[in-house]
Amino acid sequence: MDVAKTKLMVVSRKEVIDDCIYIAGQKLERVRKYKYLGTWLNETWDSDQEVKTRIEIARNAFEKLRKIFCSRSLKISLRIRLLKCYIWSILLYGCEAWTIKENLRKGIEAFEIWAYRRMLAISWTHKVSNEEVLRRVNQKRELLQTIKMRKVSYLGHVFRHDRYELLQLILMGKVPGKKSVGRRNEQKERCVLRNIREWTGVTSATQLFRLARDKIKYGELIANLR
Repeated sequence: MDVAKTKLMVVSRKEVIDDCIYIAGQKLERVRKYKYLGTWLNETWDSDQEVKTRIEIARNAFEKLRKIFCSRSLKISLRIRLLKCYIWSILLYGCEAWTIKENLRKGIEAFEIWAYRRMLAISWTHKVSNEEVLRRVNQKRELLQTIKMRKVSYLGHVFRHDRYELLQLILMGKVPGKKSVGRRNEQKERCVLRNIREWTGVTSATQLFRLARDKIKYGELIANLR
């Protein structure tokens, strides 16, 4: 173990002050967030920072290729194909693990329209509606739908392969103890399974797990996502 490269992060609903861990006489540094395999993880264990970071990385990538995406010498259909290949792929990296809340949904959809507006050279002062922008590029909103399909598909992949036994245990497991006192915050308690259950219309987690193991029925479920 390289102690100098080892950090400590605490994931807890309660504030933890006594977090001292020593290895070979050296105290581990506590961090609030860290990047693992290109993805940001934090103490609150939500996807807000990661999604916002991916959007900014994708925006910067767009700006670097702006001359291509905004070139009038190329057909808009070709530019959109390039956009989906080089920009959407950057944005959607690791989206299978995201928990989509309302603010993140708005941010993702706003970035999608932002890219199309730049390609068409439409300023916000032109007062062109988002629907009109989509009509001009002959596209539908697809980023959020792609995220839904990839998240739901990945759940089926996990439950149909024995090598993901640990992941299955985590998803189906129950946390012992009582719930915290007070009104529930739906935004904070939004989780991966809650996302999938809302999108598929399957209210029971047990039923969802059973369907995930049936490739044919689960494929039909994915094709009819809300």
